[in-house]
Amino acid sequence: MDRLGAWLRDAASAPSETRDRLAATLVVALLFWAVRWLALRVVYGRIQDPRVLYQWRKGISYATFALGFLVVGRIWSQGFESVSTFLGLLSAGLAIALQDPIVNLAGWLFIVWRRPFEVGDRIQIGEHRGDVIDVRVFQFTLLEVGNWVDADQSTGRIIHIPNGKVFRDAQANYTQGFQYIWNEIAVLVTFESDWKKAKAILAEVAEQHAVHLSAAAEEQVRAAARRFMIFYTNMAPTVYTSVADSGVLLTLRYLCDPRERRATAQAIWEAILERFAGCDDIDYAYPSYRIYDNAAEGKPGARAGGPPGS
Repeated sequence: MDRLGAWLRDAASAPSETRDRLAATLVVALLFWAVRWLALRVVYGRIQDPRVLYQWRKGISYATFALGFLVVGRIWSQGFESVSTFLGLLSAGLAIALQDPIVNLAGWLFIVWRRPFEVGDRIQIGEHRGDVIDVRVFQFTLLEVGNWVDADQSTGRIIHIPNGKVFRDAQANYTQGFQYIWNEIAVLVTFESDWKKAKAILAEVAEQHAVHLSAAAEEQVRAAARRFMIFYTNMAPTVYTSVADSGVLLTLRYLCDPRERRATAQAIWEAILERFAGCDDIDYAYPSYRIYDNAAEGKPGARAGGPPGS
């Protein structure tokens, strides 16, 4: 209230010419508000479709604001000594009012010039993942993958993202430069299983389904190394061994096309299931509890209850 009172006192003490302009500005604002209100009343009475109604409402709002801005600018520009001063204020006001569109335009220029992604690439930007299907001046469009759907498959939704997001969010490109990604399949077998045999089976399955990509991938790595610091010394499928709570964990790591990740994983899993089904000495592990009797089951030198051999 104190600030409002001070503003009113300053306005009252201002020169008569300034007061006249303030009054004219208030009249113009009320006039264009009334015009907008009457136009919307006519539109609401004649149009029932929500989408068409929304477009009319936005168009009327933009038109009345632009015309009102020009009229108010004309009122105040009469007191300026040069047109350049008015144009400077106008450009400053537009820069503030159109901040987001300007940032999006700059983002479009960055996408066109720097090419962090192109139409057809699969990317992730912020929390959104998908295939780029369109790039426009103010926004680009993704065909969404992932979200509630497993293995990066399409959800069917189209997402429109402002171009300015390229300046604020990190971007991951699945296909640029090096069009393959590494995928892993973890297989857990019991401690009693012949894990070496199981590991050999996984290596054979990987060779059948993924080794053909290694030669092409190596060539792509050599080409991508000219632009990016990408160094892979081994592109062949690999099986890693580790120990988990419930058994021996065998992790199959292989190259695949980003859009074929689920299909390749399914083919590999089906081959593993078929091969393990014929092996009596390999069994899958699962979370379980086991009572271990060290005196009966432990190694002779590590049994509890006495020295070795007692």
